[in-house]
Amino acid sequence: MTLIIAEAGVNHNGDESLAFELVKAAYEAGADIVKFQTFKAKNLVTEHAQQAEYQAKNSQRKETQLAMLSRLELPYEAHHRLLSYCQSLGIEFLSTAFDEESLTFLVKDIGLKRLKIPSGELTNAPLVLAHARSGCELIVSTGMATLAEVEMALQVIAFGLTCGPQVPPSQAAFMSAYLSSEGQQALRNKVILLHCTTEYPAAIEDVNLRAMDTLHNAFGLPIGYSDHTSGITVPVAAVARGAGVIEKHFTISQNLPGPDHKASLEPQELKAMVEGIRLVESALGSPLKAPSPAELKNKVIARKSLVAIQPIKVGESFTENNIGTKRPGNGKSPYLYWDTIGRQAQREYKLGDIILD
Repeated sequence: MTLIIAEAGVNHNGDESLAFELVKAAYEAGADIVKFQTFKAKNLVTEHAQQAEYQAKNSQRKETQLAMLSRLELPYEAHHRLLSYCQSLGIEFLSTAFDEESLTFLVKDIGLKRLKIPSGELTNAPLVLAHARSGCELIVSTGMATLAEVEMALQVIAFGLTCGPQVPPSQAAFMSAYLSSEGQQALRNKVILLHCTTEYPAAIEDVNLRAMDTLHNAFGLPIGYSDHTSGITVPVAAVARGAGVIEKHFTISQNLPGPDHKASLEPQELKAMVEGIRLVESALGSPLKAPSPAELKNKVIARKSLVAIQPIKVGESFTENNIGTKRPGNGKSPYLYWDTIGRQAQREYKLGDIILD
């Protein structure tokens, strides 16, 4: 079954009560996981880091990233309350760490067993290594990345999963761990790669879902998709193409102020996406090409048999003029037409009789 992550992100706007609303909405929509973002703004950006174009546009507020992110921090203590609420509902709590302090908190204090490495941190080797050394399952988003950059991150992860702290990190050590059978097995056991287009919202023509195939063929790892397009068409299509994980931003209202609300689904849309994905999963079914049980009753009705198209006497030869193909399909297969031509009838046939000889 596709793992569906409802990405609340920072759409709580720093308001814990709104975060609780988001958890409830994700649960009611049928998502498997509700995911937030955990960071200390001072650890994440400098005072001079500017907003992305989409952040300024969607927030309708021009300010530094530090100012924006400081307002969007979710206090550590709120995480515990949200975790308890998620557990009471039966939906998994997840959060993305953007700095090592936050990562330590999520693993040691919250006790997460699954982590998400966001696209922007893929090249942040120290943080990637810290994620790997946590021993948690890793969902790795690859927005903005080349195959070479994805491979570099996987090298670091393989090292972190297989080498203890006594082994000093280095590019040579990363490569050695990645090329080892132990490293490759560890990656298969722990890592899922998400294809992603890092734009909010992302244009349909920039999605390139076929890149999921490229990632899978290159690294042999399970593949998913983190979606930033408008609507639900693309994530549902990604499941049809083989995505095992879908991540999608959602919000209580797209009209709320903040950088990500405009590129997020509202609760009813999230519910529709989940329902669409579950329907696609049912439709995917088995790779075996054979009639389904429901089809069997229709075979006789829909297919054809060899029949007499003229009266045929005993001993008369079957010809193109006296036998043809018509429904129902409970007689000789039309594939035997040419084998039957020229043979002699062993019984008399009236017009429309099924050929039995």
